[in-house]
Amino acid sequence: MPAFRQVGEKQLPQEIIFMAWSPKRDLIALANKVGEVLLHRLANFQRVWSLPPSETTGKEVTALAWRPDGKILAFGLADTKKVILCDVEKPESLHSFSVDAPITYMHWMEVTEESSVLASCFNAEDESNLLLPKLPALPKNFSATAKIFSEEKSDEIMKLMGDVRLNALVLGSNSGFIEIYAYGMYKIATVTEVAGSCLALCLSSDLKSLSVITKVEVSPESEPEITYFQFDTSLLSTYLPEVTRMARKFTHISTLLQYIKLSLTCMCEAWEEILMQMDSRLTKFVQEKNTTTSVQDEFMQLLLWGKASLELQGLLMSQLTVKGLKKLGQSMESSYSSIQKLVISHLQSGSEALLYHLSELKGMASWKQKYESLGLDVTGIEEAITAVGSFILKANELLQVIDSSMKNFKAFFRWLYVAMLRMSEDHVPPELNKMTQKDITFVADFLTEHFNEAPELYNRKGKYFNVERVGQYLKDEDDDLVSPPNTEGNQWFNFVQNGSHLKESPLLFPYYPQKSLHFVKRRMEGIIDQCLQKPADVIGKSVHQAVRVPLYKTSRSEDPAPHLFKLPFLWNDKTSNLHYVLFTMPENSISKIYILRRHTDISRSANNGILAIDFVSFASNNTNESSGVSFYSCLDAHFYDDETITVVLAENSKQEGKERILAQLPLSSVYTKDVQELEFTWNSGQRLDEQADDIPTHAVSIESQWRVLENMKAQYVAVNGIRKVSCVLSSNLRHVRVFEMDVEDDGEAEEEEEDETAQLAGTSELSQTADNPDGSICIGTAQPAGETEEHEAILDA
Repeated sequence: MPAFRQVGEKQLPQEIIFMAWSPKRDLIALANKVGEVLLHRLANFQRVWSLPPSETTGKEVTALAWRPDGKILAFGLADTKKVILCDVEKPESLHSFSVDAPITYMHWMEVTEESSVLASCFNAEDESNLLLPKLPALPKNFSATAKIFSEEKSDEIMKLMGDVRLNALVLGSNSGFIEIYAYGMYKIATVTEVAGSCLALCLSSDLKSLSVITKVEVSPESEPEITYFQFDTSLLSTYLPEVTRMARKFTHISTLLQYIKLSLTCMCEAWEEILMQMDSRLTKFVQEKNTTTSVQDEFMQLLLWGKASLELQGLLMSQLTVKGLKKLGQSMESSYSSIQKLVISHLQSGSEALLYHLSELKGMASWKQKYESLGLDVTGIEEAITAVGSFILKANELLQVIDSSMKNFKAFFRWLYVAMLRMSEDHVPPELNKMTQKDITFVADFLTEHFNEAPELYNRKGKYFNVERVGQYLKDEDDDLVSPPNTEGNQWFNFVQNGSHLKESPLLFPYYPQKSLHFVKRRMEGIIDQCLQKPADVIGKSVHQAVRVPLYKTSRSEDPAPHLFKLPFLWNDKTSNLHYVLFTMPENSISKIYILRRHTDISRSANNGILAIDFVSFASNNTNESSGVSFYSCLDAHFYDDETITVVLAENSKQEGKERILAQLPLSSVYTKDVQELEFTWNSGQRLDEQADDIPTHAVSIESQWRVLENMKAQYVAVNGIRKVSCVLSSNLRHVRVFEMDVEDDGEAEEEEEDETAQLAGTSELSQTADNPDGSICIGTAQPAGETEEHEAILDA
């Protein structure tokens, strides 16, 4: 029976440099040389979506990884040093963060351990949902609003975090550091002093060790060495429930900070430049007028006597105009109302949720027996809580300023509108004509407070007036407020300032009357980031190198193919808790592939730590029958699942048309009883390639589960054993073929149809099938149309 079924083939316009199958769905993510990220479906290799390169995100993709649940795709960009988390449903960035150096490899793992302690930790997750109100979705009409908090996707925070079970995105760079991000968002460890540029890495599912392969520059003259490292990460596995709970808290906090940042951005967009019109017109009036009368006196005369100078009339009737005043009043009311709503419903809700999670974190940090080893610091968290309190105070201050400004401007514009109608001798509506002594006093107080000329302000801001008081809170700058709130006569403020004990009390949040909301927010972010950074440093320092194995030397020649398509390849067997490394040493033997395996627990050793495999022949292959035995070199190899390796092989013959073969190599045929008796004695003073002759070699003859890749110079492969699919890429990086690997599992009805076809075909065709398994597979154009539709229906299902 044929081993694999081809279900798609395509010539792509751009060279593919990365490909990764989704762990849960029949989708494959690709990245090409122009920086485009693509998502294709298994059936006929249809494109689902594409994310084009951009100046803001980046254009040079250097790594790809799927979250274990298949809902989020992560990719790293070298030019902007960013990592983007993208929604699988749409080509939209859900979250992004910057790194210090370009990422060269990324791996997204999930913890598989089950225990009663972990279960109780997972169940406690719902407490915040019960106690805290749901965060309101940010309005769609603001351009800066991220998709994650839009009205259609108000639950995206939980989608970003995924399952309660801990998952971690591990990033390797070209500058000697590795970072581990819980849920792909919060950094829980920074491992420094990793020698060389990272080529591959894999964190074991039991969190006991981290396998890394790097290219180490030994000296400028010599060729670089490919080296295998195993790092001890036992602190993470020992404190797994604590790490999980802390990581989820920190991820909540990080997400809330993003929510507050976007809320503030929406507020800045709601504030319009038109609101500055009054300040700019009054400044121009001061510069152009010839009289010595102040602007405040000019308006006071108009208020008290109903008379205006010719210059003030010119300002009001020619520059401001009745129509312009109405428009300014409407803009101010609309803008202030929008900002007020955002402060009350979004900024305050987000800040209160932030305060709740930080307070819970403080409680966790107080349990020193469990959390002190992870670097949780009570003092740092208290500082963060205080910073959030200061931010809430500043937001409340902004609300008071908005409320006061709306009342003042409403009264001022109403009076000025009537005065301008009288100047133009237009009809004044009766409801506007009535003005009490209280109203006149209110407008007079407003003019006294807001219409004072300030020459020192002109030197700072290029204007003499600061009538509009809300915008200064939303400016992202370090300067003090132009018009800070008036604290004179505030008995509580004076009481706190005069009492030294109260002023320094930890029970009272510090207040910064001279600073803007943006300044206080930036200060809060800095303190929280510092608080969240400490555990990453502490956990990172606990990670230490346990094993170092120099594998082989590699040439300095610049290979156009990216490193993801090159061996070595790492795999973690979650059932047996083993790390596997697949690699070749072309300088020693072109036909051998080497398998190195180590236990995830560094205190334990694995049998047959290193083994070499020779592919000698393929049963029933006509091409090789004359020679009896044929040798193949391994071009690429990936673990299909814990028990099987998928390989792409090429003939070692000198003829031009070397055939390429896609094959499945069961580990049971590698680690046989005979091999169990062979052990390799390591010499730690030498590289592995210098001991290659002593490595036990096992000759493998694959009798089933293989296929000749006709009319294709196959070079690379990506596989997914869960979905039972593979994608083969040619050496020119443009030609792809997609295969279903286990066709025998398709169903009894299909098997019966195949049996009937085989019986009708006759003996001669059966013998031909035995001679050449590839000949019996009718794919693409050769396949009947009805059968193709049937396959597609099965795939879609």
